[in-house]
Amino acid sequence: MSINDEKPKPVGELALQTMAMPADTNASGDIFGGWLVSQMDMACSVIAATVARGRVATVSIEKMSFMVPVKVGAVVSCYCDVVSTGRSSMEIRVEVWASYPTRQITHKVTEGTFIFVALDDNGRTRIIESLEMSGR
Repeated sequence: MSINDEKPKPVGELALQTMAMPADTNASGDIFGGWLVSQMDMACSVIAATVARGRVATVSIEKMSFMVPVKVGAVVSCYCDVVSTGRSSMEIRVEVWASYPTRQITHKVTEGTFIFVALDDNGRTRIIESLEMSGR
């Protein structure tokens, strides 16, 4: 097998994995795009909360694209990668891959970029403390 024959692989850290169920489908049997977006948001929030060491909120979704539909029974995996962090915000790229274990098929189905902001206990924007500043 040459290097060009390798299958594409997810980029980032596995942040969430779930199974697409019948209640999440449209009349054609495809998983709702909104359901996939909510899974992506949850996966990114796990990573964002870790980076911010606390409460975060989604402020925008950018560069969203759907490539292929997801069918019932697919194992949906969200892989996240922190693209950048600012004073109080962070940009997280997420890829969603669907696998169908009984058919030995895995493919990328969607991707997007989510922007989060760190919040204090009062719901106000706060500075993301760096590892150096926290002493951890």
